[in-house]
Amino acid sequence: MPIITISGAPGAGTTTVSLLLKEKLNLPYIYAGEIFRREAEKRGMSLSEFSKYCEKNPEVDKKLDEYQKEILEKGNIILEGRLAGWIAHMNNIPAFKVLLKADIDTRIERILKREGGDRDRKLKETLERERSEAKRYREFYGIDINDESIYDLVIDTSDKTPEEIVDIIIEKLKTKGEI
Repeated sequence: MPIITISGAPGAGTTTVSLLLKEKLNLPYIYAGEIFRREAEKRGMSLSEFSKYCEKNPEVDKKLDEYQKEILEKGNIILEGRLAGWIAHMNNIPAFKVLLKADIDTRIERILKREGGDRDRKLKETLERERSEAKRYREFYGIDINDESIYDLVIDTSDKTPEEIVDIIIEKLKTKGEI
């Protein structure tokens, strides 16, 4: 069975799609972002605050990356995470790498639906978090998070349902002989 990574910015639909894909393919699923969220919670920080904290404390990212690498090496998994595709790529792990993206307005609406709150504040927090992450990824790994060239499939989810996205992924997996 395949190794599948699902990556994307907050609100792109990665969790919804990953969970649906897990059901359709009957594969184990791990969400790397949940570990990051728990670490932020432990420290009483928002995600954007914790992201800034990580800029000065690279050991947090390194620990999460090592965990993701170990999971991918075992195979037969769907791994959802902002850097999941990059970790597979950098470690030469033969994964089917999917990037989900959506315009900022769509992403903020989805985040608000999930978390509630003030739109302007969520937009500001999300953009701050993304800037912080982009800086960390560039400084720690030499990664340009906006480089889509490493992915096997890039889908703009702005105007698609989760079911349509999963169908596209499954079709591509079949075409490539992954399933």
